[in-house]
Amino acid sequence: MTRYIIFDSGCLINFTLNGLLDEFEGLKKLFKGEFLITQSVKYETIDHPLKVQRYEWGALRIKELLDNGVIKLAENGYVKAADLKNETKRITQEANNMFFAKNEAIHLIDEGEAECLALSKLLEDKNQENVLVIDERTTRVLCENPANLKEILSNKLHTEIEAYEGRYENFSEFKIIRSTELAYIAYEKGLIKIKDKNLLEALFYALKFGGCSISEKEVQMIKKMA
Repeated sequence: MTRYIIFDSGCLINFTLNGLLDEFEGLKKLFKGEFLITQSVKYETIDHPLKVQRYEWGALRIKELLDNGVIKLAENGYVKAADLKNETKRITQEANNMFFAKNEAIHLIDEGEAECLALSKLLEDKNQENVLVIDERTTRVLCENPANLKEILSNKLHTEIEAYEGRYENFSEFKIIRSTELAYIAYEKGLIKIKDKNLLEALFYALKFGGCSISEKEVQMIKKMA
């Protein structure tokens, strides 16, 4: 059975910014499965950045991964585009109408994240093992602990939050990791050639400041484990 890793934009951009695309290719060889992105992620990481000089170099590097088949478009034979569109619409509706502040629905996820979740669900429905790589905190907490997300939103907005709790279970089956977990695997497997006692800590902080939601406590904990 083929296994899949589905990438949101954040991890690809973070790995690119931190010079980890060679390690990314090494991870693909170790995984012995497929690395997938959706059309929305392609737009966010390649199509749009190619038009902006500041981001063009990173976009070209990610494009090379796609051109060389290291990452592949899900719509190219893995799922039907129409099915993905419909599932994305359903997930977007459910996620963005789960929590309410002062009777107003709170917008939680955008099309890119919703499309990744939709792809995961469609693959799961076909009994295809998959995991999502999402660095963004809100989407991860929505899937891992929506009750905690309610509390986070309440603290952030300084108001009481109403929740449609019947929808919690619809987001409970997704398997999510972050770019830091991938980086740790690359470190453990010797894909990162720099040898220094501070390598892992430096790597995690680079990914943290690049947009990966990881706490100081987690950084120190994983450093001790290593």
